[in-house]
Amino acid sequence: MGNSINQAYGLTALLPIRHGAENNESFDKILRDKLQAFSLLETSPLAKVPNTYLSRAFILNDVFYEGAPAIEEHLANKYLVFSSNFHGSLDDYLQGMWEAISGLLQDLLCHCVGFQAVDSAKAFIKYMKRCQVDNSLFFNGSNDKSLPEQLKALYVKQAFIHFAYQTQHLRMQGEEGAAQLQAAFQRFVELIDIDNFDGPSWPVAATEVPAFIEQTVSAAISGEGVGS
Repeated sequence: MGNSINQAYGLTALLPIRHGAENNESFDKILRDKLQAFSLLETSPLAKVPNTYLSRAFILNDVFYEGAPAIEEHLANKYLVFSSNFHGSLDDYLQGMWEAISGLLQDLLCHCVGFQAVDSAKAFIKYMKRCQVDNSLFFNGSNDKSLPEQLKALYVKQAFIHFAYQTQHLRMQGEEGAAQLQAAFQRFVELIDIDNFDGPSWPVAATEVPAFIEQTVSAAISGEGVGS
């Protein structure tokens, strides 16, 4: 299966951290502190990178191995491990990452071996490919659609659940209720703008239902515009 399945790609990269220290703090300690200071969910810097399904980064201190005969083997460096699942090609993804968060990348990776020469998207792509480790088994947990398509689908699903819940009483009101339900559903379809991926959608990296979904449903039922 390798690194990709259809349009989904799994990137794993091990970036070696330089030996040394700055202001009495080792480079790996500095890097770890920066990672731990990252904001999460919608405010994560990686939420700005186009078509990211999910990603994570962590410090790998060592991998102990004892072979035969019994000789201890250790890593020569500590590594920053970056893993990401995304939609599209590797080059396009890394290009988009550089364009979105190049300042953060330069600040975060300045203590990684060889990164001092990275000053452009082209150099960044080349660097990440040098540090890439092929996946022996990549499982795609998405539906192989672009991130905007998936976010729109999630938004429509959640909005429809709320609509069904808020209008269930109309089904008990005979023909008058049925007419109201039909009119509300027509307004609901117009408001969610289902074919417009740039229109109302699920926020990137959000884990809670946003308030505007309830506002959209209320507007559909009342016949008013959103926010009126």
